Order: sequence, then C-alpha cells, then structure tokens
Amino acid sequence: MPILLKIVNKSLNLLKLNIFDSNCLNLSESTTNNPILTLCQLDELAGILFDSVSNDASIGFVQPLSMEEAKDFWCDQILPLVEANNRALIIAESNGKIVGTVQLIISMPPNQQHRCEIAKMMVHSKQRKKGIGRLLMEAAITLAKSQNKTLITLDTRSGDVSQKLYELVGFKVAGSIPNFAKQTGGKGFCSTTYMFREL
Repeated sequence: MPILLKIVNKSLNLLKLNIFDSNCLNLSESTTNNPILTLCQLDELAGILFDSVSNDASIGFVQPLSMEEAKDFWCDQILPLVEANNRALIIAESNGKIVGTVQLIISMPPNQQHRCEIAKMMVHSKQRKKGIGRLLMEAAITLAKSQNKTLITLDTRSGDVSQKLYELVGFKVAGSIPNFAKQTGGKGFCSTTYMFREL
C-alpha cells in the first residue's frame, strides 16, 4: 500500500503532497481552502501521540497521558506554530488514516537561519517496521533543502531505536547529555543524544 505524505504549513497553502517512496522524493504543490487540519486528523494525531507515549517513546511526555491531553497538545501547542509558519507538520497516511508524523521547525533565531530542527517523530506502533519513519525523515530532509537550510539538528533518547533510523538517513552524533529527561514511565532519567545532518 503506498504511503501518502502531506506537508502542512500555512505558507504552503495547507499542504504539498505527493506519493513518496524511497526512490523518488519530490514536492509537488497542491492548494486548498480547507482548514489546516480536520477534526478527524486531529483525533488521529492525538491517537498516535497517545500510542507513542503508551509504548515508552521519549517525546517530551510522561505516562499516563490522556487522550484529552494529547488533543490539547496538537490544538493548543502545535497548530498555532504551524499557522504562524514557525514549523511544518509532515503526516504519513495509509488507507486514508494518519499512521505517522514528524515536525520540521523552520523558524530559528536570527543567527541560525541556516538551520532547522526535527521534532516529535512518531509512527503508530501497529505501523512500524514498514519504512514509514524513513519516508517521513526523507521528506523532512527534502523540505529543509527546499527552504534553503544547510543544517538539520535533532535530539533523541540515547540508544533509542530512533537513533538508528536517524543514522540511516545521514545524521551524525554530536554528543550526549546525561540525565537530560525523565523516563517516559516517570521513574529515573535518561540521557539525550544530539545529532546533526549537513545538507
């Protein structure tokens, strides 16, 4: 089943979309007057966040996370940033349903305009091991290049399975910080590894 990737950013007139695969990554523009995201899409994004945290993903939350809190995150924190053109939201759909997402933070301080940042990379636990994470990351890299960025940075829990994915798409380790964040289960702390990719 092909994966449809949508890049959501207000300055991109809601989305640029194409059928992406690992051999052909390009962005073809499509304009629409629809709202940034539908209520159904917001529910699906909240479901992916809830699923990710429930399965121990280290993405800024601790368990337990309620669906209401997950919806509030997208509505109150992320959508305003997308609408302000501070970041792009990339979503992967299969059979019309969102199965993964990643964000590209585009707006940076004046002395870092050449750089962007990856945030909140998530694939639903039932859809993993299908290459969706790699497609999302490759789409983010392609988008960064289209925005004339020359450096992408991110951070991840040290030793996490996601670190291997980031290395596969060309990211290198810059260093790590011990006891950076609480474990998702709430007990103890984990180290964070900073990574970068030059474009």
